[in-house]
Amino acid sequence: MSILEQLDEIQRSAYADQEVRRRLLAVRQEKEPLLSFCRICRELGYEIYPMELIAAGEEFHAQMKRSTNGGGENSPMLEGEDDFFEMLLAALERA
Repeated sequence: MSILEQLDEIQRSAYADQEVRRRLLAVRQEKEPLLSFCRICRELGYEIYPMELIAAGEEFHAQMKRSTNGGGENSPMLEGEDDFFEMLLAALERA
């Protein structure tokens, strides 16, 4: 299962279970939020590690840039679109 598929499942789980949502949102208060997030994910049965999560975001961003205008200098800047960790937490905060 890809990182994106795992994150989708985690997000659905957090929407369905307030305790999971609370734990995930609480990582913002931790000294190392990304490490805490990944630890919780592993406790929930999802083998997600910080570098895999970062690499997945960077690869997704690179694919997006390559797909627009030939991926050259005129490609649009996609601010924050490569940070799946922050995007998931933002979605949980809005819910």
